[in-house]
Amino acid sequence: MNENKEFRALIPEEKYQIIEFIQENLPGIGVVNLSLIEFEPKEVFSWHCSIMIGFENCVENGMPTNKDVLNAEKFEDFLSENIIDADKQKPNALFLARITWNETRELIWRVYDAEIVNEFLKKIIDEKEYPFQFDYRIDDDEEWKLAEWHLQNVK
Repeated sequence: MNENKEFRALIPEEKYQIIEFIQENLPGIGVVNLSLIEFEPKEVFSWHCSIMIGFENCVENGMPTNKDVLNAEKFEDFLSENIIDADKQKPNALFLARITWNETRELIWRVYDAEIVNEFLKKIIDEKEYPFQFDYRIDDDEEWKLAEWHLQNVK
């Protein structure tokens, strides 16, 4: 991110759309934040944070059991509160999508300060404070290339 530039970003109210898809003959379902399609300036949230949760208890077609879904949602709320931050006027991240497919759930945010998120996630891992095994990546993505699939698959 260009440190010399100053931006004014109006944080949009989140609007969601459910998407359904088939990939490798398995069904998938996602929730995508529509308000980020037109969001500018995108370079303010130039980091792409993806957390991949692995489900151990699945029903047919790799979808999680209701119990795992409920536990995952509690964990997701905890992650979101800490990744986005309490300041709704000046959040550190914007929620992009949640994709459930093939015994996994991917949670995606667009992030302003990646170091804050990285430290938070490392702390959870170090303290073993998580109900599901998970991996994460935080990639520099000023052009939002990693978000294209999610934002282009909504109508």
